[in-house]
Amino acid sequence: MSTVKQSRRRPIFGRMYPMMARAMDEGGMTERRQSLLAGLTGEVVEVGAGHGVNFALYPAEVARLVAVEPEPRLRAQAQAVAAEAAVPVEVVPGMAERLPVADHSVDAVVFCMVLCSLPDVGAALAEARRVLRPGGQLRFLEHVRADTRGLARVQDVLDATVWPLMVGGCHLGRDAEAAIRRAGFHIGHLDRFLFPPARTPVSFHILGTALRGGDE
Repeated sequence: MSTVKQSRRRPIFGRMYPMMARAMDEGGMTERRQSLLAGLTGEVVEVGAGHGVNFALYPAEVARLVAVEPEPRLRAQAQAVAAEAAVPVEVVPGMAERLPVADHSVDAVVFCMVLCSLPDVGAALAEARRVLRPGGQLRFLEHVRADTRGLARVQDVLDATVWPLMVGGCHLGRDAEAAIRRAGFHIGHLDRFLFPPARTPVSFHILGTALRGGDE
């Protein structure tokens, strides 16, 4: 039997990300993350849960949260946070491209600032489809490609040079919306916003909900 990789060590990012997330929340991102998770019920998987920054925001109607995190340092922090969460949280190692979750077993899959950094976005979204029950939801909060050629070119330069090295494999210029649609999801709600509010290469974000094609 082949061994499935479950961890991806990024020690520098593991130290930096909690500080980055705290700065974003102080700037107003908490409200966006609350919107991301509002109304969820039943069994949920959060892919790339980091240090557990979202755990306190899950609604009480969530019966079980499986938090998948490949980075060991972040996973250890998430396990400590999970013990204090209001909903039952199971923090597990695993990769977005090979989720340790059974077929058609969950009501929602959550991606929060994750699709930008994955080696294979298509495989990760295919996994989300695999584990979702009929009628299940994909929830996503991601930064995305800029809407002007000039800023998109800057994103491409950053992605080809320093940005992925500095920020845990992140790619600013990915078109997450297009990837979600290509994976066979039908987007029902989509909110575009700038964070921070100035038009910079890092400011373009989307927040939304999608269903598997044929499940509407």
